[in-house]
Amino acid sequence: MAKKKIQITETILRDAHQSLLATRMPLSDMVPILKKLDEVGFYSLECWGGATFDSCIRFLDEDPWERLRTLRENCPNTRLQMLFRGQNMLGYRHYADDVLEYFVQRSVANGIDVIRIFDALNDIKNLQTAIKAAKAAKKENNRVEAQVAISYTTGPVFTTQYYVDYAKRIEEAGADSICIKDMAALLTPYYTEELVSAIKKAVKIPVQLHTHATSGLASMCLLKAIESGCDRIDTAMSPLSNGTSHAPTESMVAALQGTDYDTGLDLVKLSEIREYFMTLREKYIKSGLLDQKMLAPDAKALIYQVPGGMLSNLLKQLKDAGKEDKLTEVLEEVPKVRKDAGYPPLVTPTSQIVGTQAVFNVILGERYKMCNDQFKDLVAGKYGTTPVPIDPEFRKKIIGNAKPVTCRPADLLEPELDKLRAEIPEWIEQEEDVLTYAQFPKVAPGFFKKRRDKKIGINPSADLKNKVHPV
Repeated sequence: MAKKKIQITETILRDAHQSLLATRMPLSDMVPILKKLDEVGFYSLECWGGATFDSCIRFLDEDPWERLRTLRENCPNTRLQMLFRGQNMLGYRHYADDVLEYFVQRSVANGIDVIRIFDALNDIKNLQTAIKAAKAAKKENNRVEAQVAISYTTGPVFTTQYYVDYAKRIEEAGADSICIKDMAALLTPYYTEELVSAIKKAVKIPVQLHTHATSGLASMCLLKAIESGCDRIDTAMSPLSNGTSHAPTESMVAALQGTDYDTGLDLVKLSEIREYFMTLREKYIKSGLLDQKMLAPDAKALIYQVPGGMLSNLLKQLKDAGKEDKLTEVLEEVPKVRKDAGYPPLVTPTSQIVGTQAVFNVILGERYKMCNDQFKDLVAGKYGTTPVPIDPEFRKKIIGNAKPVTCRPADLLEPELDKLRAEIPEWIEQEEDVLTYAQFPKVAPGFFKKRRDKKIGINPSADLKNKVHPV
């Protein structure tokens, strides 16, 4: 092959810690190293979207929009990248088109360049508005890239031809690039070679590979992808690599050095960054935030098909319920629930929906004794068309005689931006607050209150009812 510089997306500011620390890295741990990360020459820094938004307001008391502005200010030379769940945005339901379009516009205005858009069901209908919104934003900022991700999984319909056909539809829909998103670490090296080769022959736009190290195969898959024509790869700085995270950045840079695929990145600069993140790794291990079980490869991922972020969240859910010993049973239940639900790829939000249902089935000792609304919505078609049709008898068991949705789910939604804005006039301090509220209406008001109280100096332990404020 002709000489081809491989580009790298660094994930340590988002997916690496989402996979290993349940997305708990605060902005204060990022800021000291941002300028050095900006100097490396990465194609992009994946730093926003995914579960970061939820984690910021639910656990870290951080404004996600302020986080993005800080990242932009400190990384002026590198593209900032986010993960965007198509019509679900960063939440767990479908949103009306006016909300989605405004979210994309504000994300770009605050600093995002690359928007990696995916749909949990690989339903192209759920991607069209997001792609158009990103292309519209590109008119204001020519660095904006609408990258569409294929949610990779295995199952009866997921053949190479299935993925090639989907890649063609993605290109036709206007995407600037394609990402093969192997969130559950199901790719094997030689199948990666077959898949990447086939997709590269079918489309003209750049192809990127995102795979996790859960099963221990990530570096080999990345190398095979590169040899098969892949243009970009996702990696993570070594202190937060491997396990349920990604292949180590430094190792991949070293592997390609001096070859036709040389990244051009400086290992000395990377080693300085590594030292900083090693201190964070040690801190996270000592605090219990980083469970060392998550750092070991586990080929059972090829059986259970559970993504890294889902695995860390499942473990945390079971710990909180005092049922940590049930993890293996839950992992064995996940593929059964997935089969019943039409073989959805396991990626947010379907990973949480299927995972939570598997937890219910195991803890309650009876399958589908209890189903939450999200699982019912998935079975009812409210998230889109599942890759495999759901058995009508099973659907009836879960949703009764309710009529399933067969159109684009967002077509059933009225414009909702103005309505959402009218619900929270007392909390809006910036335009973006309505988007925070739209995605997390139960959590956002509490976050807004804490933000206001901190700004005006109200102590969290103040007794507002009796008007007693501690000195």
